[in-house]
Amino acid sequence: MRSKEQYLSSLSDGREVYYRGKRVHNVADHQVLRISALHSAKLYDMKDRIVKDGGEEISAYLKVPRGSGDLLQRHKVIYDHTTACNGIFNISQAIGSDAIFALMVVSAKVDRETGSSYHERVRRFWEYVAKNDLTMATAQTDVKGDRAKRPSQQSDLDMYVRIVERRQDGIVVRGAKAHTTQAAVADEILVIPTRAMTQEDKDFAVAFSVPASTKGLKMIVRPIDEVEGNSSSLLSKVDHEHETLTIFDDVFVPWDRVFMAGEYKYAGALANLFATFHRFTAVSYRASMANLFLGAASLVAKANGIQDARHVKEDLLTILSYKEFLRMSAISAANEPLIDEGVAIPNPLYTNLGKLYTNTHFHEVVKSLIDVAGGIISTMPSEEDLRNPEERDMIFKYLRGAEPGQRRVQLLKLVKELASSSLTGYWLTMMLHAEGSVEASKIALLREYDLREAEEMVEKILDQSKG
Repeated sequence: MRSKEQYLSSLSDGREVYYRGKRVHNVADHQVLRISALHSAKLYDMKDRIVKDGGEEISAYLKVPRGSGDLLQRHKVIYDHTTACNGIFNISQAIGSDAIFALMVVSAKVDRETGSSYHERVRRFWEYVAKNDLTMATAQTDVKGDRAKRPSQQSDLDMYVRIVERRQDGIVVRGAKAHTTQAAVADEILVIPTRAMTQEDKDFAVAFSVPASTKGLKMIVRPIDEVEGNSSSLLSKVDHEHETLTIFDDVFVPWDRVFMAGEYKYAGALANLFATFHRFTAVSYRASMANLFLGAASLVAKANGIQDARHVKEDLLTILSYKEFLRMSAISAANEPLIDEGVAIPNPLYTNLGKLYTNTHFHEVVKSLIDVAGGIISTMPSEEDLRNPEERDMIFKYLRGAEPGQRRVQLLKLVKELASSSLTGYWLTMMLHAEGSVEASKIALLREYDLREAEEMVEKILDQSKG
């Protein structure tokens, strides 16, 4: 299997990455982006990441789930690895495998109807990724342009990634995807549709994968304000992930890397199935991420000397309930999967319930941590003040609590980063929209939920009352 050093050295491959208006020639050496690269590289140090599959060693993330046991193991790996990465999800092989599993199911159905060979291409791509132990970024969300219009109705057709040329040896694609997590430090960029398509949209019904160094592929990384905009940050200086605006400027894709090319009737099915897998991933990692807030709230309460206060216990219970609700939804989804084309799919109902809960309750977690910590997290002296020998001792003296000032200040710095910084704003937005918005989760829940049991109960009462 691959080593961390092999992964990091592979990033110097000429990929076209931009950060704050400048071309980055080696992301692993960049002052800020290297944190993303090193975070991703932690994956290769995870001892429990390697499993046996048909006698071969592969990453646990790439093991195709065939039943509840596999999904439970996947949940555990995601939860444990997020914990090992200080509460920051390591998406490097998780999101790509979410997409691969969805492609395996949908491509088999497309092949049966059209006589295509997509499923075999997906299988070979999976084998290639597993054999070489590669990382992947999944680019799904198109930039969309005018949201009131379908892809084919846009004044600029490049608002959705589309096929602009079909050649004997492959296709040429153009357009852009937003929010592509860890793309600048991934080996492969895997593209899938973002929505259902009509016949008029068939050129936009496209799925494929290309190496990150492919000609015409350009990645513009968001500003990492949680590092550059907060000199007192602790967590983000050792673990963070980035997103890119991922531009496909007439990118050529050979046919063996094309997994959908115009089969518009299946675009929505692929988008939705990927979302189900990815939301299962989301509730698994967010449950572990909640430990950041739970641990910080508990420790800062002790530092403030208020750990026995009633309102503090209520705040801790809010965070604890959030965490364990997510774990329950993931475990329930794994225990009652759907099996389609031989692949175990996390139960969509329990998956979307967990995802909707985290969408709508994360702000309560932040509020609870702020309540326990106090307003000092917004008004405390800066990191530069703490580095000044003339100020440092005064700060530690007057910012002590039930514990020494130096320890309390360190705790407050971390709490500020979690609950009152640019990282907080990033997370509040991400928790509403990442892995699908609130509205997307609601739509999925109502679409999947079978109302017949409830309706039949009421119908029975109505029938009985007739007599």
